[in-house]
Amino acid sequence: MENFNRLNDLYFKKLLGDKKRKNLTLSFLNGILNKNDENYFTDISFLDKDNEPLTLDGKLSKLDIRADLNDGTQVDIEVQVCPFKFMAERSLYYWSKMYSEQLAKGAEYKKLKKAIAINLLAFVYLKDEQDWHNIYNLLNVKSYNKLTDHIEIHFLELPKFTLKDMRKIRASEAWLAYFSGKYNKEELEEIAMTTPAIKEAVEFEDTFLQDKIERRAYEQREKAIRDYYSYISAFKEEGLEQGMKEGLEQGLKQGLEQGLQQGLEQGLKKGLQENKIQNVVNGLKEGIDINIIAKITKVSIQDIEKIKMEFNL
Repeated sequence: MENFNRLNDLYFKKLLGDKKRKNLTLSFLNGILNKNDENYFTDISFLDKDNEPLTLDGKLSKLDIRADLNDGTQVDIEVQVCPFKFMAERSLYYWSKMYSEQLAKGAEYKKLKKAIAINLLAFVYLKDEQDWHNIYNLLNVKSYNKLTDHIEIHFLELPKFTLKDMRKIRASEAWLAYFSGKYNKEELEEIAMTTPAIKEAVEFEDTFLQDKIERRAYEQREKAIRDYYSYISAFKEEGLEQGMKEGLEQGLKQGLEQGLQQGLEQGLKKGLQENKIQNVVNGLKEGIDINIIAKITKVSIQDIEKIKMEFNL
């Protein structure tokens, strides 16, 4: 299929979030985490997510892969296609939930295991970093000594990725090449010579696209994403037009020169504020994630929660 989006979250979860293909997930994780024969992850158990939608009704629930590895390590893999300003905050939030949920009430802290968050991004997020793979830990700001190895957050930025040598390729590079969509089937076959899991991924992709139900689900998900961003774009245009209109009306009422200028500013501010509230309400009714609403409307999460309670949403 031309222009097939391998980062479509439904497809991604089918590929790497199914126990029938856990060998592919282990290949991906061991490659990204740079594991060798001595500390190679050998097994993985997937955990169901409560926020995965039962039906594709256009609501953009967050889909990711959450799992336990054979040594107790917790891992969460998230795909993000469209630019999102608060990726660091969101990743840290989901990491903290993953880490804290390990401990039952009254349990000892020594039972806590390492938690790893992996963010696969289709956009450049870390503009001050040149590498496509960046890893964050908890360090002393003076000595740079690590406080604990329990926290590890990875950012994989696809636009920064380019293969330098097809003959000398690591597993992490092979997987990034696959998800980047920059390489054709013949090139992927060459890549698969060093990473056989890529060949299996390509074969699964062909099977996936031949299944009418799976392909329909994929297309519905792609349409939901397109519709959502068109919807948000329309919100912005409508808000600006409404704000300018009310600002002009208010300004005309307040007279000339300074009065006109002040009236324009106040009216525009009022119009934009009222429209922000309406945008928040509309977004909540559509089931859009609060973090996304906050980013787009520039309304704080605290104020969104107040609006949610006031409108009983």
